[in-house]
Amino acid sequence: MRVALCQLNARDDRAANLKAARDLLTRAADGGADLAVLPEYTDFLGPSAVSPEGLDGEYVSFFASLAGSLGLNVVAGSFHETGPDDGHTYNTMPVLDRTGSLVGVYRKIHLYDVEIPGRVSYRESSSVAPGSETVVVPVDGVQVGLSICYDLRFPELYRKLAIAGATVLVVPAAFMMHTGRDHWEVLLRARAIENQVFMIAAGQIGKHPPDHESYGHSLIVDPWGVVLAEAPDEECFVAADLDLEAQDQVREKLPSLAHRRPDAYRWPQPATAGAAS
Repeated sequence: MRVALCQLNARDDRAANLKAARDLLTRAADGGADLAVLPEYTDFLGPSAVSPEGLDGEYVSFFASLAGSLGLNVVAGSFHETGPDDGHTYNTMPVLDRTGSLVGVYRKIHLYDVEIPGRVSYRESSSVAPGSETVVVPVDGVQVGLSICYDLRFPELYRKLAIAGATVLVVPAAFMMHTGRDHWEVLLRARAIENQVFMIAAGQIGKHPPDHESYGHSLIVDPWGVVLAEAPDEECFVAADLDLEAQDQVREKLPSLAHRRPDAYRWPQPATAGAAS
């Protein structure tokens, strides 16, 4: 399977964002990609709210038409889907197959509520409702697990996806600059190694109004933790071929997934913010 990452600098012009995504997907298809992945909030990143829409709206229709015309499987980043109430949307990832059919939908489970003095104060939960379902979808016969951005910090999600049969995990993201520099590659390689999967992570790049900046460095990582492709600091696409037979060999020679001991694991009481244990 040949996969491509489309790295964008989405801003507050939805039409321009969708055009940039279309151009990169077209280039990825021309480059022989079987699957292309866009970043989190492909449709809009700006100071004002964008009108949410359903799965039958413009966003999904746009990428369904494009996937069908290009004959390309598309993980269409994420968009602002109509949520459970007037004050909250979902951060939603649609997956389209080569015919343009909607074959998977994932709503971001873990929401980015952080307070880092002098750096960032952000509460995603103030305007976004969390999803509750893990999702694995077949893409050309390959089981692909879905996640978005902040999900990357929760290894139990990725272990659950791997146990459910996923051999490729995708991560559309808009990782902020201050955390991305120290954590982005480390976390992606860790998730790849511990679950013996390919990690396909497409990030936003550059500055977004009013004062946000994304780290970029979109990565494709193999099950041994080797970086197969990394995007430079610009809007672009990068691609790599996934050797699924080599993945089988890794799992055979170092069968860590088979060595799990679920009966020995005991979950502690739910942690509270700032808890030491």
